[in-house]
Amino acid sequence: MLKATKKDVDFIKEQFIEKYNQAVTELRYKNDFELLIAIILSAQCTDKRVNIITPLLFEEYPTIEKLANANIDNVKKIIKSCSFYNNKAQNIIKTAQKIQSDFGGKIPYDTEQLKELAGVGNKTANVFMIETQGANLMAVDTHVFRVSHRLGLSDAKTVEKTEQQLVKILKNDLHIFHQAMVLFGRYICKAVKPECEKCFLCKVCKAKKTFRVG
Repeated sequence: MLKATKKDVDFIKEQFIEKYNQAVTELRYKNDFELLIAIILSAQCTDKRVNIITPLLFEEYPTIEKLANANIDNVKKIIKSCSFYNNKAQNIIKTAQKIQSDFGGKIPYDTEQLKELAGVGNKTANVFMIETQGANLMAVDTHVFRVSHRLGLSDAKTVEKTEQQLVKILKNDLHIFHQAMVLFGRYICKAVKPECEKCFLCKVCKAKKTFRVG
């Protein structure tokens, strides 16, 4: 796969900032507690599905304290339509318990401390910090991974190395580029049948020949 040139990168950055500078997550939430739990649930699951699940979950457990004391079977029942619901039910309860016991009932706004919570890896921690703090961080999900490779921004084979390459190339406004690539990948540069006719980055795409785009 060809790599993006500096001119390509500048064009990509310009277009993403112009079109997605106000973009936010499509997860629905009322506060940072709900956001954190929703992000944990969204791993390998669609935001649409999570948004169906969370209203009842947060009606039953509206606070960290209530979730920390939740009945796990009831939580499993509520989130059963979510992928890996058994593990996720355990994780969100353990996360609430650890926030209570180790952080005085308050969510830590620090990526390393967030990663101490059950079900919170680097991507989840970064997404949370991007959404709540506008942090200059990159979170690589399946959409970001696909888009960055098709545009020649990364040739890395792992999520971790892809993140490193994107941070090095894009440098600033990473919170915008994360959201931009998520939404661009979700609605335009799809995994199957990408909508190349709608793409505003066609001229710098390194994979367009694969999709028989002129």
